[in-house]
Amino acid sequence: MLPMLETKPLPYASLPGLSEEQLKQHHDVLYAGYVKKVNEIQDKLKNVDLSEANATFSMIRELKLEETFAVNAVKLHEGYFANLGGNGQPGGAILDMINQDFGSFDNWEQMFRAAGICARGWVVLAYDLDWNVVHNYSLDAHNIGDVFNAVPLFILDVYEHAYFIDYGTNRKDYIDAFMKNANWDYVNSVIEKYDLVNRRKMSGKTA
Repeated sequence: MLPMLETKPLPYASLPGLSEEQLKQHHDVLYAGYVKKVNEIQDKLKNVDLSEANATFSMIRELKLEETFAVNAVKLHEGYFANLGGNGQPGGAILDMINQDFGSFDNWEQMFRAAGICARGWVVLAYDLDWNVVHNYSLDAHNIGDVFNAVPLFILDVYEHAYFIDYGTNRKDYIDAFMKNANWDYVNSVIEKYDLVNRRKMSGKTA
Protein backbone atom coordinates (compact mmCIF):
# COMPACT_ATOMS: atom_id res chain seq x y z
CA MET A 1 0.00 0.00 0.00
CA LEU A 2 1.07 3.56 -0.60
CA PRO A 3 1.82 5.77 2.41
CA MET A 4 -0.73 8.32 3.56
CA LEU A 5 0.12 11.54 1.76
CA GLU A 6 0.23 15.10 3.02
CA THR A 7 -0.22 18.24 0.94
CA LYS A 8 3.12 19.92 0.36
CA PRO A 9 3.02 23.69 0.99
CA LEU A 10 3.30 26.16 -1.86
CA PRO A 11 6.71 27.88 -1.46
CA TYR A 12 5.49 31.22 -2.86
CA ALA A 13 2.25 33.21 -2.79
CA SER A 14 2.44 34.70 -6.27
CA LEU A 15 4.87 34.93 -9.16
CA PRO A 16 5.38 37.41 -12.02
CA GLY A 17 2.53 36.64 -14.41
CA LEU A 18 0.85 34.16 -12.04
CA SER A 19 -1.45 35.71 -9.47
CA GLU A 20 -1.96 34.65 -5.89
CA GLU A 21 -5.56 33.68 -6.64
CA GLN A 22 -4.54 31.55 -9.63
CA LEU A 23 -1.89 29.69 -7.66
CA LYS A 24 -4.06 29.37 -4.57
CA GLN A 25 -6.95 27.79 -6.48
CA HIS A 26 -4.56 25.47 -8.32
CA HIS A 27 -2.66 24.39 -5.22
CA ASP A 28 -5.19 24.53 -2.38
CA VAL A 29 -8.16 23.15 -4.31
CA LEU A 30 -6.98 21.03 -7.24
CA TYR A 31 -3.70 19.58 -5.97
CA ALA A 32 -4.82 19.22 -2.34
CA GLY A 33 -7.95 17.48 -3.58
CA TYR A 34 -5.88 14.87 -5.40
CA VAL A 35 -3.85 14.21 -2.24
CA LYS A 36 -7.09 13.54 -0.35
CA LYS A 37 -8.33 11.21 -3.09
CA VAL A 38 -5.12 9.16 -3.09
CA ASN A 39 -5.53 8.64 0.64
CA GLU A 40 -9.21 7.80 0.24
CA ILE A 41 -8.45 5.22 -2.44
CA GLN A 42 -5.75 3.61 -0.28
CA ASP A 43 -8.21 3.38 2.60
CA LYS A 44 -10.89 1.74 0.45
CA LEU A 45 -8.41 -0.74 -1.01
CA LYS A 46 -7.87 -2.20 2.47
CA ASN A 47 -11.38 -3.65 2.52
CA VAL A 48 -12.34 -4.06 -1.13
CA ASP A 49 -13.85 -7.43 -2.08
CA LEU A 50 -11.18 -9.00 -4.31
CA SER A 51 -13.46 -11.92 -5.20
CA GLU A 52 -15.63 -9.55 -7.26
CA ALA A 53 -12.77 -8.52 -9.58
CA ASN A 54 -14.08 -8.12 -13.11
CA ALA A 55 -12.73 -6.30 -16.17
CA THR A 56 -16.11 -4.87 -17.18
CA PHE A 57 -16.97 -3.44 -13.79
CA SER A 58 -15.86 -4.11 -10.24
CA MET A 59 -14.88 -1.95 -7.31
CA ILE A 60 -11.28 -3.17 -7.35
CA ARG A 61 -11.04 -2.28 -11.04
CA GLU A 62 -12.40 1.22 -10.44
CA LEU A 63 -10.15 1.84 -7.47
CA LYS A 64 -7.00 0.63 -9.22
CA LEU A 65 -7.82 2.54 -12.40
CA GLU A 66 -8.49 5.83 -10.64
CA GLU A 67 -5.49 5.27 -8.38
CA THR A 68 -3.21 5.88 -11.37
CA PHE A 69 -5.08 9.09 -12.20
CA ALA A 70 -4.91 10.44 -8.65
CA VAL A 71 -1.32 9.37 -7.88
CA ASN A 72 0.02 10.82 -11.11
CA ALA A 73 -1.94 14.01 -10.46
CA VAL A 74 -0.17 14.39 -7.12
CA LYS A 75 3.28 13.65 -8.50
CA LEU A 76 2.88 15.88 -11.55
CA HIS A 77 1.49 18.80 -9.57
CA GLU A 78 4.27 18.58 -6.98
CA GLY A 79 6.82 18.65 -9.78
CA TYR A 80 5.02 21.52 -11.49
CA PHE A 81 4.99 23.74 -8.39
CA ALA A 82 8.63 22.89 -7.66
CA ASN A 83 9.57 23.82 -11.24
CA LEU A 84 8.36 27.39 -10.58
CA GLY A 85 9.89 30.12 -8.44
CA GLY A 86 13.13 30.62 -10.34
CA ASN A 87 14.49 33.28 -12.66
CA GLY A 88 13.94 31.34 -15.88
CA GLN A 89 17.67 31.17 -16.69
CA PRO A 90 18.87 27.63 -17.45
CA GLY A 91 22.31 26.41 -16.49
CA GLY A 92 24.26 23.47 -15.13
CA ALA A 93 23.74 19.84 -16.03
CA ILE A 94 20.27 20.25 -17.53
CA LEU A 95 21.49 22.85 -20.01
CA ASP A 96 24.34 20.56 -21.06
CA MET A 97 21.93 17.66 -21.58
CA ILE A 98 19.45 19.76 -23.54
CA ASN A 99 22.16 21.23 -25.77
CA GLN A 100 23.51 17.78 -26.54
CA ASP A 101 20.19 16.01 -27.13
CA PHE A 102 18.34 18.83 -28.91
CA GLY A 103 21.23 20.67 -30.57
CA SER A 104 20.51 23.87 -28.62
CA PHE A 105 18.35 25.20 -25.84
CA ASP A 106 16.37 27.18 -28.41
CA ASN A 107 15.57 24.00 -30.36
CA TRP A 108 14.35 22.33 -27.18
CA GLU A 109 12.30 25.33 -26.07
CA GLN A 110 10.52 25.62 -29.40
CA MET A 111 9.55 21.95 -29.20
CA PHE A 112 8.52 22.22 -25.55
CA ARG A 113 6.35 25.27 -26.17
CA ALA A 114 4.69 23.66 -29.20
CA ALA A 115 4.01 20.53 -27.14
CA GLY A 116 2.44 22.80 -24.52
CA ILE A 117 0.07 24.27 -27.07
CA CYS A 118 -1.06 20.92 -28.48
CA ALA A 119 -1.19 18.84 -25.26
CA ARG A 120 -4.47 18.50 -23.37
CA GLY A 121 -2.96 17.99 -19.94
CA TRP A 122 0.79 18.10 -19.40
CA VAL A 123 4.19 18.43 -21.02
CA VAL A 124 7.10 16.70 -19.31
CA LEU A 125 10.80 16.94 -20.07
CA ALA A 126 12.01 13.60 -18.77
CA TYR A 127 15.29 11.73 -18.53
CA ASP A 128 14.93 8.28 -20.06
CA LEU A 129 16.75 5.71 -17.94
CA ASP A 130 17.00 3.18 -20.78
CA TRP A 131 18.26 5.44 -23.57
CA ASN A 132 19.96 8.11 -21.42
CA VAL A 133 18.46 11.06 -23.25
CA VAL A 134 16.17 13.91 -22.25
CA HIS A 135 12.91 14.03 -24.18
CA ASN A 136 9.64 16.00 -24.20
CA TYR A 137 6.46 13.99 -23.67
CA SER A 138 2.87 15.23 -24.04
CA LEU A 139 0.14 13.82 -21.80
CA ASP A 140 -3.57 14.16 -22.49
CA ALA A 141 -4.43 13.29 -18.88
CA HIS A 142 -2.57 12.41 -15.68
CA ASN A 143 -2.53 8.75 -16.68
CA ILE A 144 -2.64 9.01 -20.48
CA GLY A 145 0.75 9.38 -22.14
CA ASP A 146 3.04 8.55 -19.23
CA VAL A 147 6.25 6.70 -20.08
CA PHE A 148 7.75 4.19 -17.68
CA ASN A 149 11.41 4.16 -16.63
CA ALA A 150 11.81 7.91 -17.11
CA VAL A 151 12.49 10.61 -14.52
CA PRO A 152 10.33 13.75 -14.83
CA LEU A 153 12.57 16.80 -14.73
CA PHE A 154 10.56 19.79 -15.97
CA ILE A 155 6.76 19.71 -15.82
CA LEU A 156 4.26 22.08 -17.40
CA ASP A 157 0.55 21.88 -16.54
CA VAL A 158 -1.57 22.98 -19.50
CA TYR A 159 -4.99 22.08 -18.13
CA GLU A 160 -7.16 25.20 -18.20
CA HIS A 161 -7.31 25.28 -14.41
CA ALA A 162 -3.59 26.11 -14.36
CA TYR A 163 -4.06 29.47 -16.08
CA PHE A 164 -7.73 30.36 -16.74
CA ILE A 165 -8.07 32.89 -13.88
CA ASP A 166 -5.11 34.91 -15.16
CA TYR A 167 -5.19 34.24 -18.89
CA GLY A 168 -8.60 32.96 -19.93
CA THR A 169 -8.01 30.94 -23.09
CA ASN A 170 -4.64 32.55 -23.84
CA ARG A 171 -2.41 29.55 -23.23
CA LYS A 172 0.55 31.02 -25.12
CA ASP A 173 0.98 33.92 -22.68
CA TYR A 174 0.61 31.53 -19.76
CA ILE A 175 3.45 29.39 -21.15
CA ASP A 176 5.53 32.57 -21.49
CA ALA A 177 4.94 33.30 -17.79
CA PHE A 178 5.77 29.72 -16.83
CA MET A 179 9.08 29.81 -18.69
CA LYS A 180 10.04 33.18 -17.13
CA ASN A 181 9.53 31.64 -13.67
CA ALA A 182 11.24 28.33 -14.40
CA ASN A 183 13.35 27.03 -11.52
CA TRP A 184 16.21 25.29 -13.29
CA ASP A 185 18.09 24.90 -9.99
CA TYR A 186 15.34 22.52 -8.90
CA VAL A 187 15.70 20.56 -12.15
CA ASN A 188 19.42 20.22 -11.52
CA SER A 189 18.69 19.02 -7.97
CA VAL A 190 16.58 16.19 -9.43
CA ILE A 191 19.42 15.31 -11.80
CA GLU A 192 21.77 15.18 -8.81
CA LYS A 193 19.31 13.15 -6.71
CA TYR A 194 19.19 10.39 -9.32
CA ASP A 195 22.88 10.72 -10.24
CA LEU A 196 21.93 11.21 -13.89
CA VAL A 197 25.16 12.91 -14.93
CA ASN A 198 27.23 9.86 -13.96
CA ARG A 199 24.63 7.54 -15.43
CA ARG A 200 24.86 9.44 -18.69
CA LYS A 201 28.67 9.33 -18.72
CA MET A 202 28.64 5.58 -18.09
CA SER A 203 26.37 5.15 -21.11
CA GLY A 204 28.94 6.90 -23.33
CA LYS A 205 27.33 10.33 -23.35
CA THR A 206 29.59 13.32 -22.68
CA ALA A 207 26.95 15.45 -20.90
